[in-house]
Amino acid sequence: MKVLNLYACLGGNRLLWDNCEVTAVELDPELARMYQERFPNDKVVVADAHQYLLDHYKEFDFIWSSPPCPTHSRARFWNTKAARVYPDMKLYQEIILLNTHFKGKWVVENVVPYYEPLIQATKIGRHLFWSNFVIPEIKHKDIAMDKATPSELIEYHKLSCFDYNGKQPKQKILRNLVHYNIGKHIFDIARGIYNHNNNKQGELFS
Repeated sequence: MKVLNLYACLGGNRLLWDNCEVTAVELDPELARMYQERFPNDKVVVADAHQYLLDHYKEFDFIWSSPPCPTHSRARFWNTKAARVYPDMKLYQEIILLNTHFKGKWVVENVVPYYEPLIQATKIGRHLFWSNFVIPEIKHKDIAMDKATPSELIEYHKLSCFDYNGKQPKQKILRNLVHYNIGKHIFDIARGIYNHNNNKQGELFS
């Protein structure tokens, strides 16, 4: 199974994926370096993921995209000192592109926004997931990301980013990752090997 993992960061979602050939795209060279060290068998591309998707989407069987979330975040909306910015509509551009033109399975992930989502999505924890397949609910316990200490975040994600030498705050990097259990849950559904016992049906993208 050929997988495209966009805005890959440190590969929080990717940890438990198996039996697949992964191409990861990350713009930050430091994060790309750390991702490559963590997943040495993956192909890592340092590039603009939004453009890479447009140029290469036909080459893959499954696509996961996690576009930047700050302009959609409720935290930014609640912060009265933060400058007001337009929501980055690349999020919806990717959803529309994949839903219209991509023949394989796909999922786009982002935060629960401060506004009513423009397209229906499935909510798991603090994340929204748009997809072209049904994502059943999963029992998952999040931690309070805004209050979590670095050690709690490291334990939660089973990784550290203390050797990161880039410009992004380390705690922010860890807070933005999708937990590996959620990543495996969705990936297994896309491959058709998920056990639906004891789980409710999720919302179907429309």
